Amino acid sequence: MTPDQAIEIARAALMLMLTIAGPMLIAALIVGVAIGLLQALTQVQEMTLTFVPKLLVLGVVMLLSLPMIGHALGAFMDRIADAIVSG
Repeated sequence: MTPDQAIEIARAALMLMLTIAGPMLIAALIVGVAIGLLQALTQVQEMTLTFVPKLLVLGVVMLLSLPMIGHALGAFMDRIADAIVSG
């Protein structure tokens, strides 16, 4: 394997991680900002108020994105397996 191929595989792995984690991070960001705004408006400073909605939203987003995650990981594994076989 040449250094260029190793760099390309590393770049593809980083893009894969962004693809997998992106929807969940964006959902957590949106929920966190919404809850923070609600807390600022109502002056309720309860720490568990942010944790539970984020946990629920992340679970729903993860369940909805599981097919995309599986497809992306499978395609990446096929690419790595082809690179291993070709030498």
